Amino acid sequence: MPIKGVEQLDIERINSYEDNRFSEKVLRQHGAFVVNGIFFYEVLITGTSEAVITGENRKYYEAVIEYFRFFAEHITTFRDVQGNMVKEFPKVELFEIPLKNIQPSQFYVDKSKKKEVGTFIHTKEDVIIPLKKFGNEIVSMDGHTRMAVAAEKGLDTVLAFWSAEEADYLEYFVTEAQKRNIYTPHDLTKLEHDEYEEKWNGFCDAYFAQGDE
Repeated sequence: MPIKGVEQLDIERINSYEDNRFSEKVLRQHGAFVVNGIFFYEVLITGTSEAVITGENRKYYEAVIEYFRFFAEHITTFRDVQGNMVKEFPKVELFEIPLKNIQPSQFYVDKSKKKEVGTFIHTKEDVIIPLKKFGNEIVSMDGHTRMAVAAEKGLDTVLAFWSAEEADYLEYFVTEAQKRNIYTPHDLTKLEHDEYEEKWNGFCDAYFAQGDE
């Protein structure tokens, strides 16, 4: 998906939990990025709304931050390792919500990813979900693996915020989820990694390819 402000750069978000170029803690937070194939950046979340950014070329800090916030809008204050302010956004209000009240926009979760995520999710504060309202539905935009882990661990509530990101695709995704009897995070289907890649990534690729035609 194109992200406003960073379309002209090649920014790769590292989704693996094992990569010796980055710290394990940053990888767990999905805060590792490579710009133009040669510049490496880490965004380490240090609080409910704060993070520290490091990288070898500061001129790409803001682009990396924009990319990072596409997935983590609730992080609004970014500093460098010396504590100097790099970028600040208006605060995002977090609130508690029952898991059962959240309609997923995804159908499947990756079992191997769920196992990794399960090692660092213990309380509701470890699960912060971006939400959108569609009619009477409260829809999750991201964080489905975290919610699946929370459900499995018996957490009744998680933290959330109302996302400001545009998401025209969500209504269609929710319709497709409900066709598959996915109405709460408890309903998400767990798949082996290869099957997840084939079914979920295949579904997303096919949908977004339509917009490129």
